[in-house]
Amino acid sequence: MKVSEIMTRDVFLASPGQKLRDVAAEMERHDIGVLPVGDNDRLVGMITDRDIAVRGISHGLGPDAPVRDVMSAEVKYCFEDDDVDDIAQNMAIEQIRRLPVLNDKKRLVGIVSLGDLATCRNGRATGVALTGISQHGGHHCQSSAWL
Repeated sequence: MKVSEIMTRDVFLASPGQKLRDVAAEMERHDIGVLPVGDNDRLVGMITDRDIAVRGISHGLGPDAPVRDVMSAEVKYCFEDDDVDDIAQNMAIEQIRRLPVLNDKKRLVGIVSLGDLATCRNGRATGVALTGISQHGGHHCQSSAWL
């Protein structure tokens, strides 16, 4: 099964200069916890509700601070024609719950999440991803990135 068969295609973007308040409102409006960050038609980061709360608030940044101050600039991604089992393994290794999905021109076309894996009737892929993601630490750990 290919990523394109299970990914979410409706993806909203944040920009690096956008205010955290506006991004949080967008997340609330669409009931989502992550937004890819795009600049000049390129994927330059990811921002999560946790980034806003943990990185932003705990470091004294207010609602008018720009996204670039709290986003994760190192973006892991996959391609729409990648195999679901392969990206589940990558999600486990990298300990990430969501991956932006790019087409062959490296343009954002969707996002794939642990929830998408769970609903694709591939229990093995979900188990592989969840087991790895659930391990303590990793390079996306909030405490290691900012200490």
